[in-house]
Amino acid sequence: MDVDPDPPAPPGPAVAPAPKIAPTDRFVQKPHVTKFGGKAGAPLGRRELPVYTQYKAHLSMYDDPWAPFTSRMDWEIAQWAKIRGSTSTAFTDLLAIDGVIEALGLSYKNSGELNRIIDENLPSGRPVFKRQEIVVGGEAFDVYFRPVMDCVRALYGDPEFAQDLVFAPERHYADVDKTIRLYHDLHTAEWWWKTQKHLERRRSGATIVPIIISTDKTQTTMFRNKAAYPVYMTLGNIPKHIRRKPSRQAYILIGYLPTTRLDHIKVAAARRRAVANLYHACMRKILGPLKDAGLEGVEMASGDGVVRRCHPILAIFAGDYPEQALVAGVKNGDCPTCPVPREYLGDFEETYEPRDLAAVLEALAKAEGNATEFTRACTEAGIKPIYHPFWEDLPFVNIYLSITPDVLHQLYQGVIKHVVAWVTEAYGAVEIDARCRRLPPNHNTRLFLKGITTLSRVSGTEHSQMCRILLGLIVDLRLPNRQSTARLERTVRAALDFLYHSQYPMHSSETLVELNDDLQRFHDNKSILVDLGIRENFNIPKLHNISHYPLFIRLLGTIDNYNTETTERLHIDFAKDAYRATNRKDEYLQMTLWLERKEKIIRHSKFVRWLQAGSPPPATKHSEWRPADFIRHRHLQMTKFPSAYGVKLPTLTEKYGAEYFRDAFARFVIGFKNPGFSKRQVETASSDYFLPFQSVSVYHKIKFWNEDPLGREDSGDALDVVHVKPGYANRQGRTIGGRFDTVIVNDGTGEHSGVKGYRVGQVRVVFSLTERIRGLIFPAEKPPVHLAYVEWFSKFPNTPEPNHRMYKISRPDERYASIIPVANIRRSVHLFPQFGPVAPREWTSENVLERCKKFYVSPWSDRHAYITIC
Repeated sequence: MDVDPDPPAPPGPAVAPAPKIAPTDRFVQKPHVTKFGGKAGAPLGRRELPVYTQYKAHLSMYDDPWAPFTSRMDWEIAQWAKIRGSTSTAFTDLLAIDGVIEALGLSYKNSGELNRIIDENLPSGRPVFKRQEIVVGGEAFDVYFRPVMDCVRALYGDPEFAQDLVFAPERHYADVDKTIRLYHDLHTAEWWWKTQKHLERRRSGATIVPIIISTDKTQTTMFRNKAAYPVYMTLGNIPKHIRRKPSRQAYILIGYLPTTRLDHIKVAAARRRAVANLYHACMRKILGPLKDAGLEGVEMASGDGVVRRCHPILAIFAGDYPEQALVAGVKNGDCPTCPVPREYLGDFEETYEPRDLAAVLEALAKAEGNATEFTRACTEAGIKPIYHPFWEDLPFVNIYLSITPDVLHQLYQGVIKHVVAWVTEAYGAVEIDARCRRLPPNHNTRLFLKGITTLSRVSGTEHSQMCRILLGLIVDLRLPNRQSTARLERTVRAALDFLYHSQYPMHSSETLVELNDDLQRFHDNKSILVDLGIRENFNIPKLHNISHYPLFIRLLGTIDNYNTETTERLHIDFAKDAYRATNRKDEYLQMTLWLERKEKIIRHSKFVRWLQAGSPPPATKHSEWRPADFIRHRHLQMTKFPSAYGVKLPTLTEKYGAEYFRDAFARFVIGFKNPGFSKRQVETASSDYFLPFQSVSVYHKIKFWNEDPLGREDSGDALDVVHVKPGYANRQGRTIGGRFDTVIVNDGTGEHSGVKGYRVGQVRVVFSLTERIRGLIFPAEKPPVHLAYVEWFSKFPNTPEPNHRMYKISRPDERYASIIPVANIRRSVHLFPQFGPVAPREWTSENVLERCKKFYVSPWSDRHAYITIC
């Protein structure tokens, strides 16, 4: 499927060039929106009763508001048992304790009676599972699934999503001339717009319901090798910030596929073909009803009762590489998207168009004919001979443009895993691990105090944490034979830049250019690994696949629309917990029943909240955007009470290291009272200042939530913590070193992104004065309540280092400190020590900030740091 080009900029008079704007700064401005127009997504003009009103009518036979339970206690115990409780047997044993049922006033005596109430009295919002046999190669297999159209109706009609659903595509632009395109949710990308055009030509007034499918086999037990093969579904009409929260229940389990490996088939090629045919036969059975519904449309009501003609169309398939290859019908090692030869997977110079869907469908059409001819046709089309893949007849589907990027398995468990291995081989595990043990702590960064090279079965989360320290581990390290480290540093930096850039929750035409530039830098410098004898070639499928990221972002929106990290989390609820609730005999029957009851309880709890709120009308749909003038500043939180009262000034020097506290406080007072004074005047006036106090109240922690750096209203703020705590002896008498974190401070001129107007400092003391002392020192002013004593590092240089692109700062031999308002601290910042060729063995994680003189400022601790510090 081709992608509509952006419209050209309208002609206009020549004007002076505008000042350059950082690409990410455009995201905090309200976009210019072009709607699809016409009747796309229009209601049909009739309504059904809202879902909760129907639900209420179903329970109208009961007078009790807690019906079908007899009281609030009766309901909340039932809710706890099914959502938070342990096994059914344990719950029955609890109720069997003499007097428990009477004391709580329960209407059920055991788990069986509670299940009967749920099964018979609570309405079912989501369809029940069916079991059906699928016959492949003369052998029957059980597949458990729900009717897919009923699942679509359940999600589309969920009242919790009614005011957030998107019904028609839009194009968002960052500028009034509409030359810089913005991409985020699925409806802002090209697939929806293009498909809407096709449908409107057939019959106007269509509402597209983009179907997002994910399958992934997972282990349900650590032992016995038990596995489950769940199939998940969600809708692209539901905004991504809702879909990625498991608590919102925006995904629905639509089936469990057979997990058999067909070991009885001894020929490996025949076994692989049988497994593929079984998979597609099951998926064809589950998704087959989408064919007619997608083509002709079906009337469906959203949760508020509004009816539209909806066309459910498969838009996205999300999975790891084995799943992608299985769905695309390509051989292991091939690209699921394009027909690049395996020997050219490592090249970036030549790009390949997506696979020819027409040629593939023509080959698949021969499945009913001669087997040899069918196999030959499939080989020529570049696929395996699969008997009617599930997507063959689905309308408006190009499967090769529906198999989406996968950050978890392609980047973290693929590219980054390789980069870590290459770096370890290049520099040696001993020195890499030694540096791991000598990095200073930071709230957002895990310290691998045993190193990173000895880890086994590394998870995606651990690879994410490695990325936050990786570049700091190799700066200044020497390569064998004194080869230049510049190319290897540039290679690692480019890989990390691509990782962070690709995960932006919002992209523009400009940031997609940056994404391509990152990949180009990686390929331009990767030859150092060949020179070092680490690699012979880079024909790695996962490394090649990331070259398609810009294409899919333009087509289907940003990667958090379809990242498998979300469905990996769902395995806990829908596979692992469900299996634990069974007696391990005919487990799928019990798992599906357990899940149906849990969903009923969750739905009823939402109804109870709606009822207690007074059956409110639907809320007004919120906007995802807010103008830059209204962007929230980060929210600062100090504990209500100090960590220590009455800390004497000598103690601040001895335990906290605040050696120049008196002088710094004197300068703060003079400067605060006389904002027009020069630095020299402040120094002169403060020399005779007398402190009217001998102790302060001290805080050991600062908490703040940094707002989303891209200005998105629906994104939760990121927690950041600064620790300021002296050393102490624990209960075992062991001395625990102090921790005084480093921060980046706004001098009053700092902007939304970049380091101009900011400076790094180490916080030594966070304190407050009593109200009486504040009134004595500042009788006519109102000073900040919370202050911080900060020791300064050197200013940021004008440009970062050329190869690894990090800013280098230093701690002066003669330290200089200031008192500042805590509110001036922008965020914590992680520093990488300049270790030199070999990390000094006397350095530790606890003392490295004191012993090291030069540091590199890390932008990797989290997304907020990357966008604002780079």
